[in-house]
Amino acid sequence: MSSLSPAAYLEAGESSAFAKAAWRLVPFLFLCYLSAYLDRINVAFAKLQMLNDLGFSEAVYGFGASVFFIGYLLFEVPSNLMLLRVGPRRWIARIMVTWGLISAGMMFVKTPVMFYGMRFLLGVAEAGFFPAIVLYLTYWFPSSRRSKVTALFMTGIPMSGVIGGPLSGWLMTALAGAHGMAGWQWLFLLEGIPTVVLGVVAFFYLDDKVQDANWLTDSQKAVIEQKLKDEEPENGLHSVRDGLLNPKILLVSAVYFFYTMGLYGVSFWLPTLIKTSGVSDPLNVGLLTAIPYAVGAIAMVVVSRSSDRTGERRWHLIIPGLAGAFGLGLSVWFAHSTVLAMIALTIGTMGVMTTISQFWVLPPAFLSGAAAAAGLALANSVGSISGVVSPSLIGVIKTATGSAGAGVLVLSVSLVIGGLLVLLVPPALVNNRRR
Repeated sequence: MSSLSPAAYLEAGESSAFAKAAWRLVPFLFLCYLSAYLDRINVAFAKLQMLNDLGFSEAVYGFGASVFFIGYLLFEVPSNLMLLRVGPRRWIARIMVTWGLISAGMMFVKTPVMFYGMRFLLGVAEAGFFPAIVLYLTYWFPSSRRSKVTALFMTGIPMSGVIGGPLSGWLMTALAGAHGMAGWQWLFLLEGIPTVVLGVVAFFYLDDKVQDANWLTDSQKAVIEQKLKDEEPENGLHSVRDGLLNPKILLVSAVYFFYTMGLYGVSFWLPTLIKTSGVSDPLNVGLLTAIPYAVGAIAMVVVSRSSDRTGERRWHLIIPGLAGAFGLGLSVWFAHSTVLAMIALTIGTMGVMTTISQFWVLPPAFLSGAAAAAGLALANSVGSISGVVSPSLIGVIKTATGSAGAGVLVLSVSLVIGGLLVLLVPPALVNNRRR
């Protein structure tokens, strides 16, 4: 007979059920997001060879990097609403196979127009993937457990730098000229194929809802569904109209815009900033790029654990944003010292990455159903606008001045503005303090 009290027994059963769900879903979703981010930002590494080979200017690269987000923005909300009709398993698989094929097709780019067109199509193909995953996690994990699982899934962003940096640098160096193809062409091909494979696997591996999961016992299904019901948002928003027009989602969408300014600045320009500090070899640039991302991944998980443990959300978002602003600002000051620039960029990347994972705990705190599908997509769409603005802005500034420093300082200011907007979010709306 168990020595546990009834309350402790129930808590142990609950923890076991959610742990089983986390081990089943999060590692695979992490792999999917890692693949997504590799395909999105490998253009930052291809740039180190591509611009010279094709005769592209920094401004051409900046616009090409950002035009991805135009397609992404236009199709984000429709994509997530389609998920409600066909189910997450089918829709996530469709998204991944499509964008993997297009990403691999980047190897055929020859002209600026082709570059812009392929980046636009890549955005259209990937639209809806990230909010689909965030929405999918709400089907399995209640708000009190969501910060940690969201952060673990989203470590795919910094880990794409940890893995993708050295991998991209090695591919571009080792395969340059092989079978008559440039290193950057091999990069697009070999980093696009795994996404197609994962998309096919997703169709067979994922389950649309808790009741479909034959890897859970009936009691575990009941525990998860009851906990989800108990933590549904009080007075939450439910309709598509609420998810698109309610002032609350518009406010948090604005927050995300300013935070993603910093994210996309780091994602698309970190290799260039490291190269500017005095590192010329693509492989060494890739290896050094892994450092800020690795530390950023650790920071994401540590902060998310604290956020779930305390139930406090706003300051767990504001403080990392301020740290990111400070680090990016320092990186400009120490731009020509590799060691000091790396320290500053590491601090900046830690802050930026943590704000992004912590942000995605906010919208599901007051959205559910169709409102969640529409609102999560809207917030991500607004963030995609910064994906258009941020790389293009730095590209134009670098072309005009010969330095990306002024553009990076703009990103620092945007992180501060994001923090100020978070202060306008009522604590009672998003905090989930333990009783």
